[in-house]
Amino acid sequence: MGRMALMTSCSLTVGFDLDMTLIDSRPGIRDCYRALAERTGTYIDADLAVSRLGPPLADELANWFPAERIDEVVDLYREMYPEYAITPTLAMPGAREAISAVRETGGRAIVVTAKYEPNAKLHLAHLGIEPDAVIGGLWAEQKALALREHEAAVYVGDHVGDVRGARAAGALSVAVAGGPCDATELREAGADVVLADLTEFPRWFSDYCSDGSAARA
Repeated sequence: MGRMALMTSCSLTVGFDLDMTLIDSRPGIRDCYRALAERTGTYIDADLAVSRLGPPLADELANWFPAERIDEVVDLYREMYPEYAITPTLAMPGAREAISAVRETGGRAIVVTAKYEPNAKLHLAHLGIEPDAVIGGLWAEQKALALREHEAAVYVGDHVGDVRGARAAGALSVAVAGGPCDATELREAGADVVLADLTEFPRWFSDYCSDGSAARA
């Protein structure tokens, strides 16, 4: 009975970012940038690029290509991406357990990411991570569009842009300090909760459900 009560009172929708939240895509993205540099004959510091994952692809490419070529190179990168980036990418520690923690309370887990949606879905399928919905192509405050549509009460991400998206949606911002932004940056951006990594999420979520916070959300 107690378990059923918990499931009823905590059947929330929780949103998750993708890169450096659920998946460590740095090895695959590094390989794709190197292949892109070779294909286009343009220098790209792939190590630097993967150190600042989060914002839209076009923002990063603007550091290496003139403005008039950005749309063309975005299309080329996305075309090359499945060949180079999917297989080397790993699930972040705790990713599957975080999704399960939401499902075990009767909730829904969705992914809201700036990544091109078809490639985001390829990553999740390859890793056997099955959210209830995947929404791509949204960054920072734009993420609020999907979070509000799906009535997400919590949004989990690794970047200050994810914090801004959660706040714009009126969702609780849970930040994990495993990406390009450290815990101090995430707190200063307004994160409600900062976890060292996603392995801490199931315990936090259980406590959040148990202490009545979820019911108030």
